[in-house]
Amino acid sequence: MKFTYFHLMPFDGLPEDFAQKHRSVWVDIDPRLMDVRRIHHLYNDYLDELEHAARTGFDAIGVNEHHSNAYGLMSSPNMMAASLARRTADTDAKILVMGDAVPLYNPPIRIAEELAMLDVISGGRLITGFPLGSSQDTNYAYGIKPATVRERYYEGFELILKAWQSQEVFSHNGRYTKLRYVNPWPKPLQQPHPPIWVPGSGSLETMDFAIRRGFPFFFLSYFGTEFSGSMLRRFWERAEAAGVDDNPYRVGMFQPILVADTDEEAERLYADHVKYFYRRCTHTYPGFAEAPGYKSVESLRAVLPPPGAKSTARPDSFRAARDYEWADFINLGIIIAGSPSTVREKLEHLSSTNRIGNWIALMHIGDMPREKAMNNIELFATKVKPGLSGVFSQYEHHWWPKPIPGFEPAAVAPVAVAR
Repeated sequence: MKFTYFHLMPFDGLPEDFAQKHRSVWVDIDPRLMDVRRIHHLYNDYLDELEHAARTGFDAIGVNEHHSNAYGLMSSPNMMAASLARRTADTDAKILVMGDAVPLYNPPIRIAEELAMLDVISGGRLITGFPLGSSQDTNYAYGIKPATVRERYYEGFELILKAWQSQEVFSHNGRYTKLRYVNPWPKPLQQPHPPIWVPGSGSLETMDFAIRRGFPFFFLSYFGTEFSGSMLRRFWERAEAAGVDDNPYRVGMFQPILVADTDEEAERLYADHVKYFYRRCTHTYPGFAEAPGYKSVESLRAVLPPPGAKSTARPDSFRAARDYEWADFINLGIIIAGSPSTVREKLEHLSSTNRIGNWIALMHIGDMPREKAMNNIELFATKVKPGLSGVFSQYEHHWWPKPIPGFEPAAVAPVAVAR
């Protein structure tokens, strides 16, 4: 089993009455709430946390992409990954870029160039994750027409793959991108290309795309184990129907994980930060969540309650979570938290039940201070992960960076510390 320490890089200065006085944390959030001097410190704290995770034994460290929001301050995950590539050169931790959102790049060849640079700088440690992009980002912050998003994604994705693999200069005459000369220098160090993971929040088209192209599917959800389990069952059903094997490394799961010495200590340490996240960081105007045309009718039906259900609310809605207390988050499996043994047992159960070979661990949540995040990382790496790394060891992970024959990585000079 593989574990990635993943960071959203949230803003921690939203006022307590944010949800009452402001419409949305995303797209039209009031710029006057921004404290750029505070964000300077946050960026450096968050990079420290990612580097610490790499050194304590996480298999990978991960960054992502969002725009016009205080939920996640990484508008350019490649900038963060470039910093991490150098500062973690003395580790074997892989670097997951769970961006770039393909429809947002014009031309998308820019993604091929920047990710190739990252793979070369890091010595072949890059894992790429190409999301469609949230409706907030693609349709509202960047103005992409909703009905064209998936077409742009497919076209850009194929262009990136061809650019990485072609040994000839070629032309691209697509519907959305037209290039007379495609010739990126350099190509990726990993051949034919770095591993590709496909993240999604439940669209059946995204599952089918991952299955069809032979890439693992990563489910992104904040809504608990029951909902995520139902979506992963759909994936495995569709995978079986397509005739692919049941290798658990075909699936990854995004999950908030919080570790303390005891279950009671976990509540004391982390409850306020979880509430900050679900009451402020996810306070998004519903009209921004899914622009008409962004998601297909079939995918919308897959998340709607069945006829006659007690609740008509969608299970993938943040609204209910705003009123949850710690016990609700725990009982619904929205977060996995507690002592090392509690966390280990829950992860092992969920892994075996849903055949999850990869975990994307969100271990900094909300306005959590650096010291608590560092402690969470340390406890997980030393007391939880060792008991789980051997799970699914009988399977080969086909979507993980492999050693490059005959390659000797560069020796990176240590960072000089001024006195």
